[in-house]
Amino acid sequence: MARTNGVKSETSAEVSPVISDSEDTVTIRDSSEQLEDNQDIDEILNSLKSLLSSVEKLQKVRQEVGDIKPLLVRMLDGELVSGQELEQLKSGVNGLVRLVRTYSDHQTALTKAQGARKLLDQVLKENKAD
Repeated sequence: MARTNGVKSETSAEVSPVISDSEDTVTIRDSSEQLEDNQDIDEILNSLKSLLSSVEKLQKVRQEVGDIKPLLVRMLDGELVSGQELEQLKSGVNGLVRLVRTYSDHQTALTKAQGARKLLDQVLKENKAD
C-alpha cells in the first residue's frame, strides 16, 4: 500500500496520513480537522490570556478597595463615621461593588480556561515520554 503526504482530494482538503502502531493501519486526517485543532489551541490560549487579565484586574481592584473592614465593622456596630472616614467608607463600598463584578468576571474566565489544563497535561505527558 503506497503512502503519500500532501495529497489533495477533490474537495481540496489536504490529506495527511497518520500511521498507527497496529498493522498497516492508516488514519487519514484532512486539513479541516487540523484547522479545528489549531482553532481549539488558539481558543485555549486566548482563554488563558483572558484569565491572566482577569487576575490582574482583580488584584488591582483589591488594592484600590484597601482595608475598609474596620470602618465597615464600626458602621455595622452603629457607630457614626464622618469626615475623611466617611469618604473612605463611600469609596470602599463603591470599590466592593467593582470587586464583586471583577470577581464574577474572574470566575467566568477561570471556567473557560479549564481546557488549558487538559492540553497542558497532554503536552507534558508527550514531553515526558521523549
